[in-house]
Amino acid sequence: MSTPTSAPASLYIVATPIGNLEDMTPRAIATLKTVAIIACEDTRTSGKLLAHFGIDTKSQTEDGRTLNRLWAYHEHNSAIQTPQIIEMLHSGHSVALISDAGTPLVSDPGYQLVQAAHAAGVPVSPIAGVSAAVAALSVAGLPSDRFSFIGFLPAKTHGRQKQLEALTTRTETLIFYEAPHRIVASLEDMAAVLGDTRAVTYCRELTKTFETVHKSTLGELIAFVRDDDNQQRGEIVLVVAGADSHEDAEDVSVHDALLKRLLMDLSVKKAAALAADITGRKKNALYQRLLTLQD
Repeated sequence: MSTPTSAPASLYIVATPIGNLEDMTPRAIATLKTVAIIACEDTRTSGKLLAHFGIDTKSQTEDGRTLNRLWAYHEHNSAIQTPQIIEMLHSGHSVALISDAGTPLVSDPGYQLVQAAHAAGVPVSPIAGVSAAVAALSVAGLPSDRFSFIGFLPAKTHGRQKQLEALTTRTETLIFYEAPHRIVASLEDMAAVLGDTRAVTYCRELTKTFETVHKSTLGELIAFVRDDDNQQRGEIVLVVAGADSHEDAEDVSVHDALLKRLLMDLSVKKAAALAADITGRKKNALYQRLLTLQD
């Protein structure tokens, strides 16, 4: 282990590339070369990145022993590793936290360590760099003065729809991450709950060879993704327009009898679509009313 310096040890939160390795900053490389410990999600993934930039993952002690500088830190071992890392910091050894890609703590583990460092009086410093959410927002062509990062929606349909329902009236731009194997189902739920005419920009594999940036509506995007298997692979960010703040909520309670009858034979999604065809009212408003009647 390297000898502590006279300066107080710090916890550095270091951003790494999300695809293109040229996005690694000189400051990030210098920091990772000098800290005593590099905490990461997956030592194999991070080991390849560090090797590319000539960052040694081993250190020599004064008595000739070789120690590993790369420590695994993830949600399954954070309870054990956090106090050990804080002890290292108190001993005067600086530590860097990195994620598999992008800026740590954005839909990644790590906040417990940062929280513990603050509680212990340890300086915490960001080494800024790439974030997939901000990169997607920058190319989305949607309002960026106000936005909310939602992250991953629940994996199951019911939970996903419930969370989307809570977002229907939010007027700021919404940023989601989604897994490739759930992307079609998630888009279908978004279209049903938020409305298929809601604007969205689909960002996939940003900064990588097969980067996709596609602006459309939720309804149109479903077909774009469903009909191309390649669009169901890789890292996906969805930037969705907020609700129109000038649009009053539509009262469709006059159609309750019809909606209740449709619910007897159809799912909420299909009942909303059929009711919209019959009444000429907005499918999203009917969908929301059906959910209320269903409860």
